Amino acid sequence: MKTTDILKKRRSVRRYTDKPISRDILEDIVDCGRLAPSGNNAQPWHFLVVTKKEELKFISDKVTYGKFIKDAAACVIVFCEKSNRHHLEDGAAATENMIIAAASYGIGTCWVAGYNRTYEEGIKEHFRVPENLRMISIISMGYPAEEPHKQKKNLKEVLHWESF
Repeated sequence: MKTTDILKKRRSVRRYTDKPISRDILEDIVDCGRLAPSGNNAQPWHFLVVTKKEELKFISDKVTYGKFIKDAAACVIVFCEKSNRHHLEDGAAATENMIIAAASYGIGTCWVAGYNRTYEEGIKEHFRVPENLRMISIISMGYPAEEPHKQKKNLKEVLHWESF
C-alpha cells in the first residue's frame, strides 16, 4: 500500500485483539520514530516500549483519557530531552512516524497526550525516567478489534491558496 493510502485510511483505534506484536515489528516501528526529522538534527528522543499487561494497566490507570491502553498489545512512550528547545515538535514528529509505520503493519494505534499532563511525573517516576526528559506522547498499539470510521473534514474546508 502506498504511504498516501495509509495516511488517508488510518484512524485512531481504541479496541484491540489479544494478538501480541512481535519484538521485531515493535523495533522497526520505533526505528521509524528514530528517523523522524528534528530541529537542528538534535534527535532528542528516547522511546520506552511497554508490553507487560500489569504495566499497561498502570499507565491506563494513570492517564485521563486512554483507559483502553490496558487492552493494547503494547504502548510506546515518547520522551525528549528538556534542554532541546524543539522537544515538543521533535517528539510529535517521531510519534507520527511510528503511527504511520504501525499502520503499514496493520497495527492500530491511538495517540494519547503526555505533554504537560498531571500524570507525567507519576509515569516518569514509575519507569525511572531520567529527570532531564519530558514525556511527549503515549501511543497505544495493537491489532484492531474495530474499524473506526471517524469523519475527517473535507479538504475544501481547510485548504487555502495564497490567502484566506
